[in-house]
Amino acid sequence: MSTENEGTAVPPAPPAPPVPVDSPAASAREAAAPHGGAPTPPAAPPAGAAQDHSAQPHSAAGPYAYGTRQGSAPDAAWPPPPPAGPVYGAGGDGPGGWGSSYQQPGPKPRRGGLVAALLIAALVAGGLGGGLGYTLAKDNDESGSTTVSASDTGGSVKRDDGTVAAVAAKALPSTVTIEAEGTGGEGGTGTGFVFDKQGHIVTNNHVVAEAVDGGRLTAAFPDGKRYDAEVVGNAQGYDVAVIKLKNAPSDLKPLPLGDSDKVAVGDSTIAIGAPFGLSDTVTTGIISAKNRPVASSDGSAGSKPSYMNALQTDASINPGNSGGPLLDARGSVIGINSAIQSASNGLGGTGQAGSIGLGFAIPINQAKYVAQQLIKTGKPVYARIGASVSLEETADGAQITDQGAGGSEAVEPGGPADDAGLKPGDVITKLDDRVIDSGPTLIGEIWTHQPGDKVTVTYERDGKRHTVELTLGSRVGDN
Repeated sequence: MSTENEGTAVPPAPPAPPVPVDSPAASAREAAAPHGGAPTPPAAPPAGAAQDHSAQPHSAAGPYAYGTRQGSAPDAAWPPPPPAGPVYGAGGDGPGGWGSSYQQPGPKPRRGGLVAALLIAALVAGGLGGGLGYTLAKDNDESGSTTVSASDTGGSVKRDDGTVAAVAAKALPSTVTIEAEGTGGEGGTGTGFVFDKQGHIVTNNHVVAEAVDGGRLTAAFPDGKRYDAEVVGNAQGYDVAVIKLKNAPSDLKPLPLGDSDKVAVGDSTIAIGAPFGLSDTVTTGIISAKNRPVASSDGSAGSKPSYMNALQTDASINPGNSGGPLLDARGSVIGINSAIQSASNGLGGTGQAGSIGLGFAIPINQAKYVAQQLIKTGKPVYARIGASVSLEETADGAQITDQGAGGSEAVEPGGPADDAGLKPGDVITKLDDRVIDSGPTLIGEIWTHQPGDKVTVTYERDGKRHTVELTLGSRVGDN
């Protein structure tokens, strides 16, 4: 399914919750003044072929939206063109990108008067209510009425391990709000989390993409401390990136990594991020599905999709959540929030992407492997079978095309698929025990493995089913 990287342009916001001001009217004006442009509907991807790092996708089918397929076929160059469906879950690679799009602040509309009047009216109503309440309480006191006070409130309440409050209290200090700005001023806001004590932060590729070539990165912790950062490595296909804090503090506390393979449907989830620039936001939900094939992009023309076998959650995820941790009930990271399925605005078009309870996270077992490769070499390593497959929408499997991208051979001579005897026209229906219903599903499944892994491929040829074992090859880099 395809998904979209959250959103369209959204207003920048401070990396930490705003400090209260004396004037409620001023606060309202600040909150009400949006910045940034209007969303631009993504262009429909052209039909064609594409080559994938794992299965080398060829003729593109429509993007696989979170749960439903949509769109038309991508073009012939690898990576395949962007899906027309959902977008990255929360990062910031510009207009249409998952996340809060960053733009230089412009003049604010003068709406504060009305807001201030409403606030004043509310305050007046509150005052009257308070006075009336005091009078009634006084009368009740004279009639012998009593009130009961709670024994524990606020900071005195004990929050046991495993509660959302306890998990959030431990995890928040190890999350950051990332602002990425390109050389032209474009960029966005996303989230990341502390990966190790050396200052490495893991996030989504689409969060930092604008700043990869000479841009500017900053990371802000919930305590208000901000650090400049640099991109260590990024993997567009996986949608994973690693940045490193400059002059990192010595007291960093990496978040513990869980085991995404052991996650079960129904398990509790906690997501941390900066939805619409509102940093340090915590939401909750459950794992609503596992191994959800997702092809996601920012929805813009020319955008390259990323593929994942995602953890699906109904925890509220919005633009700006991208790159943030998805935690289990013990506070261990089980995924990286990356994409959402968004709904139409009901007017025949698509509005700002927002949560409808269908969020997708990159399983942490895969993200950990990718992050370690990026820290080690600066480049991603992809598992591959050395064959071009169709990305057209079918439910029958992933068909090896007659020709590869750019006129190359569909089955790479001497590659894993060739050595296993696979040929153009074969339809791959299973990889190990996983049912394969399309090219994107095959790509996402192959990328959950590492080069050198042995896998069992089930395929159909001339109406007959065959099974063969092959050893996955490798490809370094996104190009």
